[in-house]
Amino acid sequence: MAFKKLNPHLLERLTALAIEKPTSLQKKSIPVIKSGANVYCYGPKESGKTTALILTTLQKLQCKAEGNAPRAVVVVENKEKVLELYDKFFEYTKYTDMRLYASYKELHIDIQKSEIFEGIDVLITTPTTLHKLFLLNGVSTSQLKICSIDDGDFLIQKSDYTAMVTVSQSIRKCQYVLYAEKLSPKLERFEDFFMERAQYVSE
Repeated sequence: MAFKKLNPHLLERLTALAIEKPTSLQKKSIPVIKSGANVYCYGPKESGKTTALILTTLQKLQCKAEGNAPRAVVVVENKEKVLELYDKFFEYTKYTDMRLYASYKELHIDIQKSEIFEGIDVLITTPTTLHKLFLLNGVSTSQLKICSIDDGDFLIQKSDYTAMVTVSQSIRKCQYVLYAEKLSPKLERFEDFFMERAQYVSE
C-alpha cells in the first residue's frame, strides 16, 4: 500500500528517495498524528519513526515557509542527533522555501537568537538548549503548531526531563508527538504536563 493523502511534494520526495510504501508503524501512526491528537508513537529501531516524524511535521506546515516564528519544534538528545536529523529533514525540504534551523548548546546562544529572529519554520534542538532560548526570549512560540520528540527514550535523564516539562509550560496549545523505542512510566507521566489525552500507537 502506497502513502496516502500526503502533500504532493512529500509524495514526490518519497518517490525520489525510493520509499514506496509505509512501514507498519507509519501506516498506523501517520493518520492519528494528522488528526491533531497528542500521540505516543513507539516501536523498535528501523520501524520508521523518524520518517513518520518528518512527514507529519512537513504535512502540518504544508511544505512551505510562513511567517518568522517557528511553526514546528523537534527535540532530540544532543548535537549529533540535531545535525543528523537536520540532514534527514533537508532531503524533504531542499526543493521548497522551508527554513530549517539546527540548534545545540555548542553554538553560542546569541548567534542562535539572532539567526532564529531572521525567520525559521522548523527548529531542531535539544531540551536544555530550547529551555535556555526560552529563558533569554530567544524564540517565539506564538505560531507553534507541533512539537515532536525523536527517540525520546533519553528523556528519562533528569536534566532533559525537567527541561522538557519546564519548556512545555511556556508553550501555548500545540500538538505533541513523542517517538520512543519503548514507553517507560516516566515518559507516560508527561500526560500530567503536556501529553493530555494522548493516543498510543505501536507497531
